[in-house]
Amino acid sequence: MHGIKRKLTAVLIGAILALCATVCDAQIVVIVSAKSRLTSLTVSDVADIYLGRMSQLPDGVDVVPIDYNDDNAQRAEFYKLVAGKSLAQLRAYWPKLIFTGRGVPPRTAADARAVKKIVAASPNAIGYIDRSELDSSVKAVLTLH
Repeated sequence: MHGIKRKLTAVLIGAILALCATVCDAQIVVIVSAKSRLTSLTVSDVADIYLGRMSQLPDGVDVVPIDYNDDNAQRAEFYKLVAGKSLAQLRAYWPKLIFTGRGVPPRTAADARAVKKIVAASPNAIGYIDRSELDSSVKAVLTLH
């Protein structure tokens, strides 16, 4: 009986470690259309764009942020890394700006595939996806760790 428990424990620990390695290796990339002239952004730029503090890039080009319409782990990690905000803080942030007329939240999409499709089709759009989702239709302008 102890041998079975040990084997089961070892399998469980191995599965947890494998899952952690997968999650820990995930990288979020901020993307723009492959047709965009933009080549890089800073974390500060991205925070300002996604928090409604910047609607134009330094070169004067309008920028349209695309976000996810649900609270998922990638969205939570993105806002933690970029803005230092939790999803709860983000949910409290936007009503204040909307009420005072000082901001509009980012346009939303259902999932990474939809974000990538919107961004690929618009040179002014910016989004974020997992690095593994990158393809030739978009390019990374910032990698978040």
